Amino acid sequence: MDPRDDRSVDTVHKAIIFEDVSISFEGAAVLDGVSFELRRGETKVILGVAGSGKSTILKLCLGLLKPDRGHIYVLGHDITTMTEEELFDLRSKVGIVFQESALFDSLNVRDNVAFRLMEEHLPSDEVEKRVREALSFVEMEEAIEKLPSELSGGMRRRVGIARAIITHPEVLLYDSPTGGLDPITSTTIIELIMKQRDVYKTSALLVSHRLQDGFVLASHYYDPASKHMKPSDGMPSREIQTSFMVLNEGKAIFAGTAHELGKVEDPYIKEYIS
Repeated sequence: MDPRDDRSVDTVHKAIIFEDVSISFEGAAVLDGVSFELRRGETKVILGVAGSGKSTILKLCLGLLKPDRGHIYVLGHDITTMTEEELFDLRSKVGIVFQESALFDSLNVRDNVAFRLMEEHLPSDEVEKRVREALSFVEMEEAIEKLPSELSGGMRRRVGIARAIITHPEVLLYDSPTGGLDPITSTTIIELIMKQRDVYKTSALLVSHRLQDGFVLASHYYDPASKHMKPSDGMPSREIQTSFMVLNEGKAIFAGTAHELGKVEDPYIKEYIS
């Protein structure tokens, strides 16, 4: 698969590019002329009320849906023109974390996390090594033999992150990763997302109903020494790679930083963030 030869499209510094993307279901527009870019190493938080098209964007990024209009570039490839076989290869470079984790109930944690590697027929010792590395990253090594039914909601979400990162993806898609979790557990999940951003510099789209998740990501960084996140106050030289996009009625009505979002005068956005 060669990237489309189009000098107007930056395939080096951008992980995902949407160009004038529209899609409708049963005559109702879900996305209407949406354009945005995700820089390499950046985490973009996508906000909006239910039905505003947030999860549709993630499905489009995976090629599970085709837009009615526009182009979508993922890691330099125009996925709107790719075959299913080509998309299958590209998806190996993209990880996704679902709100409900989507674990296989009949498989233990080890086999859930290893699933994609086993599909690729990697040697068993390599699979075991990678599984333990991924579980160590999310601090879930002790649960390696447990079944999903034995885990709390937050633990299942952490296993879901381990499964998403085990292939060392270049892009991560998070679909409401803190949905349904208590505040303390939600903070743990956001800290893991921050760790992935700051340690591995992974590009990510994060769909969320929780504005607080985005502001924590935008105002903190992961400190490897303490193994916890810290506020970025007083550290102007540190660039926090997090931006925001707000959707309303199928359109992107805001794109920018947390600071810019807080200063927006648009009545809808002011009401949303209040």
